[in-house]
Amino acid sequence: MKFSLTKLAVSGAVGLCLAVAGTSISKAGSPKSGGVLNFVVGSKIPSYDGHKETTFGMIHPIRPFYSLLIRVNPSNPSSPTDFVCDLCEGDVPKPTENGTKYTFKIRSGVKFHDGTPMTSADIKATYDKIIFPPEGIPSSRKAFFKAVKSVTAPDANTVVFKLKFPTGSFIPALATPFNFVYSKKDLDTHGLKWHQKNINGTGAFSFVQHQKGAFVEGKKFADYHHKGQPYLDGFKAISAPKLAVRVAAIRGDRAAIEFRGFPPKHRDDLVKALGKKITVQESDWNCVLLATPNQEHKPFDDARIRQALTLSVDRWGGSKYLSRIAIVKTVGGVVFPKHPLAANMDELVKLKGYSKDLNASRAEAKKLLADAGVDKMPGGLNVDFNNRAVDQPYKVVGTWLIDQWKKVGINATQRVQPSPQFYATLRKKGDFDVSVDFNCQSVINPIADITKFLGSAGNNYGNYEDAELEAIYEKILRSGSESEQRSLIRKYETRALSEQAHIGVTLWWYKINPHRSYVKGWSIAPSHYLNQSLDNVWLDK
Repeated sequence: MKFSLTKLAVSGAVGLCLAVAGTSISKAGSPKSGGVLNFVVGSKIPSYDGHKETTFGMIHPIRPFYSLLIRVNPSNPSSPTDFVCDLCEGDVPKPTENGTKYTFKIRSGVKFHDGTPMTSADIKATYDKIIFPPEGIPSSRKAFFKAVKSVTAPDANTVVFKLKFPTGSFIPALATPFNFVYSKKDLDTHGLKWHQKNINGTGAFSFVQHQKGAFVEGKKFADYHHKGQPYLDGFKAISAPKLAVRVAAIRGDRAAIEFRGFPPKHRDDLVKALGKKITVQESDWNCVLLATPNQEHKPFDDARIRQALTLSVDRWGGSKYLSRIAIVKTVGGVVFPKHPLAANMDELVKLKGYSKDLNASRAEAKKLLADAGVDKMPGGLNVDFNNRAVDQPYKVVGTWLIDQWKKVGINATQRVQPSPQFYATLRKKGDFDVSVDFNCQSVINPIADITKFLGSAGNNYGNYEDAELEAIYEKILRSGSESEQRSLIRKYETRALSEQAHIGVTLWWYKINPHRSYVKGWSIAPSHYLNQSLDNVWLDK
């Protein structure tokens, strides 16, 4: 077996891509039109609304129906700085007025799938919903746009974003693949929740059907605004929650690819079985599982209890063990570990739960539990632990966490639920003590990504307020140099993970995508959310 290794240096971050036992992407040849791409998805769909959802289970089957204002370059998705226009014209604009004004010219002739012409009014309505949602309307990335003062559409082909202050996080946030552009007519006529159950976009494919629990089907949209694309006649996203079913589907050629990622063993088994019929792409992954205590449930409002939870976890030993069986690997803090703004080893080991002296950490955890009065609780500290019924890596990491907590006398009962019920528990019911949580982002944009740890963030489920953490973040957002940002992020990280232990970080993920070698045009990214429009994919068959 020959491995072709390419290192991609991106703003100091290093992305790793491999092409294994198949034709390399750069030698794929000229695109061919036709065919249907079958791919497998390891999760159910909570809703269709990109502005609300945070899961690959929605983005993989639904993203092809929608367009974005700008997007990561599909030919260079590993770069966090290479952005191109999708619904805008020309190049992504540079800011004016001292970095506080961005003016976008909008494409003419774009149509929604129902035939409605798209104008700047649709872009404005979309971003008003994302950035300034009314009470009761979820917006998971609202915190990404704290710097935005207003969005206006002075004419049918112009959109203007006015910022309160200049920030380098704005353009990457704008390119987030969940920022589906919706029709203003749909929002005005049907309401802001209509897209949770209905689909009408301007993407490369139009909606055909969704058989719940089975598949989502799309067909080529003849009026797609990127001329000559898509190359595919259609796609079918097949629901397959069990990992073994997804692997078997690719091995038996019932599906060509799974866009999320397989563990190392399954990669090796597929390569051994299929040889040149399989190609493997690999990358570091901007995604991490978290353990989030619900601070509305006692005693998890006590920082000592939360600190004990994180101190009991052996992250360094877990990395060695879990990386052999799961899609997790790297020990890190709040920032994607390969980024210049991430904590280095000396900084990491100062955080609670990151010391190389595991015995000392667990002794501290036991003392904190005793100080918090756990020995006086009937049966000790019992944790209702909410987890998601997805094998990789949720159930693997969840089972590992329970074993880690047990080492210091914390008893956890794992409640594994299908994705819709899991999300309902996390977002609506709040009937959990600790839940598996996640910070899985798309574009590597640390200043935006770390908003997850703010109690005010739309995607934070810890039910807490922390004015000091919010104040530190405001300084980060306005900081003008990388060195200043780095220093402030260390304070933010220490506050969030150590002093208050609001959320426990487990291990950052590692992405492995084996696919049939006849799948061309798709390149791996450091996120399972990026490059999923499918307009550049073609089949060499």
